[in-house]
Amino acid sequence: MSNHPPHKNYCQYYVGFDAEIPLLDGGKRRYINFDNAASTPSLQSVQKAVNDFLVYYSSVHRGTGFKSQLSTRVYEQAREIVLDFVGADTQEHTCIFGKNATEAINKLAQRFPFTNQRDIVLTSSMEHHSNDLPWRAATETIHVAVTPNGQLDEADFDTKLEQYANRVALVAITGASNVTGFINPVHKLAQKTHAAGAQIAVDCAQFAPHRKIDMRPLSDPSHLDYVSISAHKMYAPFGTGALIGRQDTFECGRPNLVGGGTVKLVTTDDVTWADVPERDEAGSPNVVGAVALAAAIRQLEDFGMDAIARHEAELTNHILQRLLEMPDIDIYGDSDSARASERLGVVPINMKGKHHFLVAAILGYEFGIGVRNGCFCAHPYILDLLDLTPHEAEIARERVRADDRSDIPGLVRISFGLYNTISEVDVLIAALEKIARGDYVGDYRQNIATGEFHPRGWKPNFGQYFKL
Repeated sequence: MSNHPPHKNYCQYYVGFDAEIPLLDGGKRRYINFDNAASTPSLQSVQKAVNDFLVYYSSVHRGTGFKSQLSTRVYEQAREIVLDFVGADTQEHTCIFGKNATEAINKLAQRFPFTNQRDIVLTSSMEHHSNDLPWRAATETIHVAVTPNGQLDEADFDTKLEQYANRVALVAITGASNVTGFINPVHKLAQKTHAAGAQIAVDCAQFAPHRKIDMRPLSDPSHLDYVSISAHKMYAPFGTGALIGRQDTFECGRPNLVGGGTVKLVTTDDVTWADVPERDEAGSPNVVGAVALAAAIRQLEDFGMDAIARHEAELTNHILQRLLEMPDIDIYGDSDSARASERLGVVPINMKGKHHFLVAAILGYEFGIGVRNGCFCAHPYILDLLDLTPHEAEIARERVRADDRSDIPGLVRISFGLYNTISEVDVLIAALEKIARGDYVGDYRQNIATGEFHPRGWKPNFGQYFKL
């Protein structure tokens, strides 16, 4: 049974939660991070696990020394922890470690057994580029539309799946959007996908730290064939990620990266590849990263994924209610606070009359609040959400090609982590209210090439806080 702490105490479990940063007015303030959809800070338990392990860190596999044997044991234990976390079956699935979810999806795109008959990937217009571009590079890719508010258009999914049924090899879909927080009905989609004779891969990079993943047995029509996760979004920013998928896919064929660790035997004219997952983990693996990911998973499970979801829903409900009180704010996606529990705590906004680059800059320089702005590696989705005409989109593309991002379309994204609090949301709302009425002190100038705004005559002394 989970023994999670009260919501107000979650922040105490994180590294740097009380760190102060410099402000434009010369003061300092505890940093408020609402950019968790990009990366999350480290859990203290993860930091401790890494520090404790570094005493014994060594090379893994085939080493005879004590430290090497211990490191190998821990590395393989981490793999088992990941498999269990996503509800995988060790007899049917394998876990392949890599740098992040992007690398995981690229690996699957290069290793998936497309055929002349089954050569289409069905993905959606709401995907992060990491679950779009790898498929475009590998084979023909068809995009399912989204509704005007940004949800997956399930009717269009059904239409395209039926239209290309005899050619669809794989459906590649996100578990949850990194822009709007919409959660896709992946098991429902999986059942339809398998009925059409295809497989399904779910990008869970955004989903994993917020909700329980359940891959289910391959005998279940609603099972997920492949799942990708990234530790840096799960409070373990030590450079690893994982692809969890069907063993039978990776038991055959040449790995996409070859070299040390991928073989059983090599002669001058022949190669015998290693078994899964080793054949797909070329070179010395990131053992420390695997330890960090496993430690983060253990901590999240101790908190309880249901408790995490409840905490996030409270934050999302509160911020949506507060934002709806502000006439200068446009909310994209679902603005109904009553449905906060049905989505992730990712809220994209714009402020009328203020560039998204400028709003984000003022929040950072004057209020010590970190958000993200722009297109969030999901350009087609942003264009849909903003309802840009093809002509408007082409003008924006032409300006970017000319290294002019001064008027690039985009949004300001507020994204929650487990450690965020209601009081932090209220600080953000107060800051947005000040910005809306022009109550800020900086004289901001825009860099045309990057689009970013900086206060004239001031920049933080980063070396005072950390340097190598």
